[in-house]
Amino acid sequence: MPSCVLAYSGGLDTSVILGWLMEEGYEVHAVYVDLGQPCEDRQAILEKAKRIGARSARIVDAQEELCRDFAFPVLQWQAKYEGMYLLGTSIARPLISKVCLEVAREVGAEAYAHGATGKGNDQCRFQLAADALAPQVRVIAPWRIEKFRKKFPGRSEMIAYCQAKGIPVKATSAKPYSSDENCLHISYEAGKLEDLAVNGVELVEFGMTVSPQQAPDRVEPVTIGFEAGVPVAVNGKRLRAFEVVRELNQIGGRNGVGRIDMVENRFVGMKSRGVYEAPGMTILYTAHRLLEQLTLDRDLVHLRDRLAPEVAEMVYYGFWYHAKMDALMAFIRQAQQPVTGEVALNLYKGNLMVDRRSSPNSLYDEGIATMEGGGQYNQTDAEGFLRIQGLPIRVQARLHPRGR
Repeated sequence: MPSCVLAYSGGLDTSVILGWLMEEGYEVHAVYVDLGQPCEDRQAILEKAKRIGARSARIVDAQEELCRDFAFPVLQWQAKYEGMYLLGTSIARPLISKVCLEVAREVGAEAYAHGATGKGNDQCRFQLAADALAPQVRVIAPWRIEKFRKKFPGRSEMIAYCQAKGIPVKATSAKPYSSDENCLHISYEAGKLEDLAVNGVELVEFGMTVSPQQAPDRVEPVTIGFEAGVPVAVNGKRLRAFEVVRELNQIGGRNGVGRIDMVENRFVGMKSRGVYEAPGMTILYTAHRLLEQLTLDRDLVHLRDRLAPEVAEMVYYGFWYHAKMDALMAFIRQAQQPVTGEVALNLYKGNLMVDRRSSPNSLYDEGIATMEGGGQYNQTDAEGFLRIQGLPIRVQARLHPRGR
């Protein structure tokens, strides 16, 4: 029998896909990549895959790798897709593919299957990662196969299939939206959220955050330590990457930090509406930016900011394993070397306010910056500086007078 590795979540879609692949003659190895999805019984997920008929089922814990090797480099870039989205799902997909393809190599599988639809971004991320890491492995995307879509035109058919096969699933036909979660964030889309007249924040039952209105009526301070642009400590306690994110998720979550509702441009060309919550990463983005203000040279940080939208695009589109991304990551590792220090924030009802920041590499010099008399800056020097800066403007003004 041909063998296939399936990126398995234990939900409705991948449970149906597992059964369908077996009907198509595949020996299926189910792989659940643990990225810190909350409130899931991992053992029950494995048992369900085996009950359906998987040849093997395993859990691979990739939480630390997700934060350390994927999320934190994107944080160093301050990369946000279209200025808002912190890329929590986009970052995770290349890692899921990497893990699944490692298993495929181990078991000798010739195919890799996933449950992403033919309309979304995830299919691009899975496919492009597989093309880069294991081009000899065939990718099976059932939602892009007409035979599969004819058999399962909607959720009701999938639920009926599971009932007939004795596959336990929690899904119902009336689900108002779909969600995807990991330790970085939870995303909500589809269903009633496709109607832009619906208030997404009121519809969604958020899993990581309370609403700002329900957050405590008091300020909560938090301090984050960085080394070379990487978060390493919270409130003075040194933590591993995943522990940093987990701790800040709890702190930010109880203070209503990190909710957004946006309409974004998918890679496949359509606009879609997404609601997201990312409390820990929102705190980290703010703290990291504040520390950079002290430690990075002006021209360097301006160059990084010009490149950051392109990095966000590449992550969003799925070009994680790409020569250009490798070069950009080498650049940011070097650029972030001075970004070491500590930032203290005050959290209050969804807001993040800076309290203090410090760094042994601070470029801020009070003796130069002071507006008081004296200091180390000679204001007379500015006369020559501006004469030189204004030279081309004056030459052009003589040839093309303005304001006449």
